[in-house]
Amino acid sequence: MITITGATGQLGSGVIDSLIQKGFNPSNISALARSEEKAQALKDKGVNIKIGNYNDYNSLVEAFKGTDKLLLISSNEMENRSQQQVNAVKAAKEAGVKHILYTSIQRQTDSSDSPINFVLDSHIATEEAIKESGMNYTILRNNLYMDMLPWVLGEQVFETGIYYPAQDGRIAYTMRSDMAEATANVLMGDNHENKDYNISNPHSLSFQEVAVQLSVISGKTVPYTSPTVEEYKNTLVGAGAPAEVADMLAGFAQGIAQGELVAGDTDLPALLGREAVSYKEFLNSLYAQK
Repeated sequence: MITITGATGQLGSGVIDSLIQKGFNPSNISALARSEEKAQALKDKGVNIKIGNYNDYNSLVEAFKGTDKLLLISSNEMENRSQQQVNAVKAAKEAGVKHILYTSIQRQTDSSDSPINFVLDSHIATEEAIKESGMNYTILRNNLYMDMLPWVLGEQVFETGIYYPAQDGRIAYTMRSDMAEATANVLMGDNHENKDYNISNPHSLSFQEVAVQLSVISGKTVPYTSPTVEEYKNTLVGAGAPAEVADMLAGFAQGIAQGELVAGDTDLPALLGREAVSYKEFLNSLYAQK
């Protein structure tokens, strides 16, 4: 039995869809959800629904019983994520889970001085809890979703250009669908125990490269401007964005500038058995018809 947390989210549901498409019996998949209603679409596919949440330890233990492989998808509740996920690891151990997989984050350093430490600390704490638990594990260190790139670029990118304080840093943005398929392959495969995988697009791109590709698509020059971090945050807040969102986007930009999110020695093509979707393919599919 494979159990997947965060199963109603985009990554979790993508992993389940990929498993089913590859011939895995949906009756051997359990999806953790807060309610039957939220998971109705998965239930309709023949997936077992387990009710529980990261804040209810006993519900996790009950939901994880009978699980051979548990995919622990990181919580989106930033403030309490470390405690929630460590609780989930403990619950998995108590329930007798044989193999736990965790969606962490790709990075070049674990330093507390990293500009992306606001997300790193909870991932590092969870990885440590998993490795200390004695369960077999697989750590999937996912880079940032390429799907989120349009959010960074903004709706008026062809009119205003790219405005982001990443300097000339590079990042290996990766399609969520590629991550989901690679994760499904690991869940269905063998010999993945006690390994850390770098789930990153093989090509690390700069925002100047993105600007060039958008210029090719549109037929007009799309400039790239890298303001200071404070200028960027002030601009976002002045446009109505919450300060927390401005801080998050700026933090990732600083991480990109410092090389935290480059491809490195990526395992993604090997896990997929094919090439990953490139940023040119993604941008063309998104913008070429507009």
